[in-house]
Amino acid sequence: MELTSVDRRLLALHYVYPVPFNKLSSIMKMDPDLRHLFNHRTGDLAKLLQIPERKAVRLNEQLKLHEHTPFHLLFHHENIIPLPITNKNYPESLKWLIDPPTVLYLKGVPSLLQTSLKIAIIGSRKATDYSRKALDFIVPPFVENGAIVVSGLAKGADAMAHESAIRYGGKTIAVLGHGLFHLYPKENRKLAEEIAKEHLLLTEYPPYMRPAKWTFPMRNRIISGLSESVIITESEEKSGTMSTVDHALEHGKSIYAVPGPITSPLSLGPNKLIDQGAKPIWNGFQAFETRS
Repeated sequence: MELTSVDRRLLALHYVYPVPFNKLSSIMKMDPDLRHLFNHRTGDLAKLLQIPERKAVRLNEQLKLHEHTPFHLLFHHENIIPLPITNKNYPESLKWLIDPPTVLYLKGVPSLLQTSLKIAIIGSRKATDYSRKALDFIVPPFVENGAIVVSGLAKGADAMAHESAIRYGGKTIAVLGHGLFHLYPKENRKLAEEIAKEHLLLTEYPPYMRPAKWTFPMRNRIISGLSESVIITESEEKSGTMSTVDHALEHGKSIYAVPGPITSPLSLGPNKLIDQGAKPIWNGFQAFETRS
C-alpha cells in the first residue's frame, strides 16, 4: 500500500503518541502536512496537544529520535500494513466516529476493508453451544451474499463468529484490542494466525502495545464503525457487548439479537434488546430483508 510523506510523518507521531485522531486535531489543523512535526518547541507542542509540559518534553524527544525511522519498512518486514487516516484507502465509515483511529495496523488481506457489506457478530465470552448452533443458521446466508463477518477475536461468541465464517467459506475481519505483537487471548492464537493469512487482523494500536482493560472497550467502536449492522448472540445484560451496541445505535446501525431461552442469564442481553426495539434474528436472510 503506497504511503505519502504525510502518511509517514503521521506514522511516526502515532508510534510515539498512540491516541485517536480527535486528540491530534489541533496539530493537524495548524500543520495539515505535518511538515513541522519534528521542529516544534516543547511549549508549543504542549499547547497544541493539550498535554502537560513534562509529557511534551518526552514526546518531543521521541519525535526527534524517530525523525528518520522508516516505520513503513519496519512494519513491512513484519507483514504489517499501516493505514493512516490521511491515506486514500482508509475506511470512510470510521471517519464518522467522534474519535476515529489515527492509524489502522493490518495483517492479512487489506482489500477486505473495501468490501461494502460487513456485518458484526458479537456476544459473551461465556457463550454456550447455543451461540454456535445459532450461527449455523445465520452465517451461511451472509457468505452466500458476500458479507464479511466482523468480530473481536475474544473467547466465546467472537471466536465462534470468526470460525463460523471460515467454516462456511466466507471472509472475516478480527478487530483487536492490542498491538499485533501481542495476540490475545492465547487460546485463539491459532485462529488469529489463520485469519492473518486468509482474512484480516486489524488494530488501532502500534505493534508493541499490550492488551489492557481500557483497550477493549475502545476496540468496540471500530467493530461497530466498520459494520453495516450488528448481531448479538448471547450476552449478559451489562457487558462489553452492550457498549458495542451503544456505538452502533449512535451511528444509526441496524441491531439484531438472537432470541434466547428465558432460563439462561446469557439471554438477558439479547432478549432485552428485542424488547427495546432490536430485530429478532434466527436466519441470516433476515438481515437482508430490510436493506435498501
